[in-house]
Amino acid sequence: MLVDNVKMISRWPDKGMLVQISSVKRAVGGAVCNSGIDLKVLDPSVTVKALGKLGDDDAGDFVVSTLESRGLDCSLVSRVAGVPTSFTDVMTVETTGERTFFNIHGADSTLVPDDVDVAKLDCGIFHFGYLLLLDGMDAPDEEYGTRAARLLAKVRAAGIRTSIDIVSEQSERFARIVRPALRHCDYVVINEVEGSMATGVPADDMRGICEGLFELGVGERVVVHRPECGVSMDRDGTFVEVPSLELPSGWIKGSVGAGDAFCAGILYSLLKGTDPEYALRLASCTAAMNLASPDSTGGAKSLAETMELENRFGRRGK
Repeated sequence: MLVDNVKMISRWPDKGMLVQISSVKRAVGGAVCNSGIDLKVLDPSVTVKALGKLGDDDAGDFVVSTLESRGLDCSLVSRVAGVPTSFTDVMTVETTGERTFFNIHGADSTLVPDDVDVAKLDCGIFHFGYLLLLDGMDAPDEEYGTRAARLLAKVRAAGIRTSIDIVSEQSERFARIVRPALRHCDYVVINEVEGSMATGVPADDMRGICEGLFELGVGERVVVHRPECGVSMDRDGTFVEVPSLELPSGWIKGSVGAGDAFCAGILYSLLKGTDPEYALRLASCTAAMNLASPDSTGGAKSLAETMELENRFGRRGK
């Protein structure tokens, strides 16, 4: 959980050069806020609980008030004195929606497995985001490989399905932190670059990435997305591909949180037990709705409004 300071710029400057910021908007960010709000807006009947740590500061107050105003349960959110709420400056190019992130690790980096009372979770799916961005969870564990893997194993042992999301980070630690968690998750929803880094399979081989993730221990379903399409594979080998929507010029206002919006669509489908093709269709629509807003949650709409995008725009290649 963090605060996104979304700053719009006309272009990315060359080294040492200046570009003016045309506007600044404050918004909540991170997997808990993004996917959580998207889920709640999609279907208000779904109970969504936020879990994590925030600083005892104005930014933390902003996150809690925003989540509660959108209907999320924040009873499992704790506040940490003396440590700032994490935040990200999101530099977004107005003409393309491309964004670059500058992040400070704050209170959420202090979250460790002992902070999570599994008995109080009371949920159908426990979604963990993000690996590689939570220092306390990414830390080594002698038995499980990482603390995140330890927590996921404990949650799974309680009969709760587990799901993970990952940040796109180019580093040598990627496989070391991600792979232990895969053995204790039922679902993984990631992009093709993250999937390639986790498995070593080329990013354009979407089926190969899915197969590689199952070989690394994922339990039930792998979903991989890229701008052109989304694919899904179940443990039994069922493989489905759905093209992205054909969005009109000018639709994209920003892409921050688009992956989390896609993930929210998949999580909702998993909760409702829909088939993989519908799950991908919905996820592509939730991502498209997100792209219409410069912040990470402003584009979220109801299920009916979201699925209507299929009729408005159609899909690539069709």
